[in-house]
Amino acid sequence: MHSHRNGLKTAALLGLLTAMILALGAWLGGSGGLVFAVVLSLALNAGTYFFSDRIALRAMRARPVSEAEFPALYQIVRELATSVGQPMPRLYVSPSRQPNAFATGRSPKHAAVAVTVGITEILDRRELRGVIGHELSHVYNRDILISSVAASLAGIVTMFAQLAIFLPLGGGDDEDGPNPVSLLLMLILGPLAASVIQLAISRNREFQADASGATLTGDPLALASALEKIHYGAQRLPMPADGQLTSAAHLMIANPFRGGGVAALFSTHPPMAERVRRLHHLAAITGTGPVQFQR
Repeated sequence: MHSHRNGLKTAALLGLLTAMILALGAWLGGSGGLVFAVVLSLALNAGTYFFSDRIALRAMRARPVSEAEFPALYQIVRELATSVGQPMPRLYVSPSRQPNAFATGRSPKHAAVAVTVGITEILDRRELRGVIGHELSHVYNRDILISSVAASLAGIVTMFAQLAIFLPLGGGDDEDGPNPVSLLLMLILGPLAASVIQLAISRNREFQADASGATLTGDPLALASALEKIHYGAQRLPMPADGQLTSAAHLMIANPFRGGGVAALFSTHPPMAERVRRLHHLAAITGTGPVQFQR
């Protein structure tokens, strides 16, 4: 049911993206602009659907790794994926020292899970297993495609806002400069609309992925402990809130930026303390604790 709802949300977002492009094309170029917009929207929709996994991987400079390089990571992912009859995702590692992780891809068959070097250095095996359970839950819940589409839609909204600054929308006397009304409205509403799209999708899904991931691993407290360590490490080593990272940040298990400025505008994560509290509550009501690994 959850994946079905996400499929409908994805279709709605792609439809909104198409409508925005068509409206802009008709506004700028009449019938000729509309034809161009149709071609552009088809290309953007196809690109967003088939290549959504590359945005975050490129932003984080993540590279594919072999089982010989990270045997423990492969073992954890294979164990969890096999336990629910799902295919093995591709595994990537980012050179970032900040502890973080994310999953991307349009479906379980085309998914990738990535962790940073930093997260492998501060988490023990049990905690890393909790994080992987969270990321795989995003994949199985079909959250990843929605997030990638939202990122593309946010980018389009921002691009339109920047373009509209230099278009004559009426009311301005200076033909050599941008209309001041357009400048004010689009500078405010463009990035705000983009962030609202991401916020509407991302916050509750993190709670859902925490719960689903804890159920998958059978160890809510492991994820709670990992989240506390990741949060502390991310605040100590924040990433710069610029470039492609602002569009990819909502895919990560923890906010990679320090609060304030652009980072606050694009924040899509619920408070870490609340996530940890819910996991402790889940452990209490289910009676689940640390799992025992076979040696």
